[in-house]
Amino acid sequence: MPDISLTMIIVLCLAAGAAGWIDAVVGGGGLLMLPALLLGLPHVPAAHILGTNKAVAIVGTSGAAVTYVRKAPVNVKTAVRIGLAALAGSMTGAFFAAGISSAVLRPVILVVLLGVAAFVMFKPAFGTGAGGQPVTRARTVTAIVLVGGGIGLYDGLFGPGTGTFLVLALTAVLHLDLVTASATAKIVNVCTNIGALAMFAYQGNVMWQLAAIMAVFNLAGGLLGARMALRKGSEFVRGVLLVVVFSLVAKLAFDQWNA
Repeated sequence: MPDISLTMIIVLCLAAGAAGWIDAVVGGGGLLMLPALLLGLPHVPAAHILGTNKAVAIVGTSGAAVTYVRKAPVNVKTAVRIGLAALAGSMTGAFFAAGISSAVLRPVILVVLLGVAAFVMFKPAFGTGAGGQPVTRARTVTAIVLVGGGIGLYDGLFGPGTGTFLVLALTAVLHLDLVTASATAKIVNVCTNIGALAMFAYQGNVMWQLAAIMAVFNLAGGLLGARMALRKGSEFVRGVLLVVVFSLVAKLAFDQWNA
């Protein structure tokens, strides 16, 4: 692990806790944690930042997934199938991620975030109630191949926003409300994190000591976020989604402008 000041470790741990809460509620905790790692550890290679981010995120995501499965109406079988496709995609993405420099990460994340913000703004009722439509075999296959494989590939390559994109895609394809979509996304996200982390660990791109410290805070945030989402419902989840997306768009745009 590189030489990191105690102050920076505290800042990164707080970011990990907040990211765990955000990720559990609506996904996208990496949109906070990854920039925090990039800004806090500017001299660390991008591959090490990405690998450490995965090692932290998998702990909070797993805790949130267990909490959701216990109380939300999740189709675990479908979620696992999507998750396996996402695992394969994330391992493929992680294999190629070592060649990505930090300089390209911020603008890519910013563009993706703007797309998410536009979609949610133009669909104000999106995911605020149960779909009530049957999930056909074709829709399930689409979710496995496109949602699982496609978003899994993105997760391995870049990572931030994966949970948010999963929630949006699962809501659209499987007609889920946002709470159920968040619960399903957590199971899928665990699989993508396993695949990506395995590849990063194999390549030696994980700062395990730092990850272990941050993971404790990420887990606490994840457990708290999942319980709040279950208690407050889809309107709460959508509100958090909009706040998170616009806050991070503003922050990343500022960082990019001053880069």
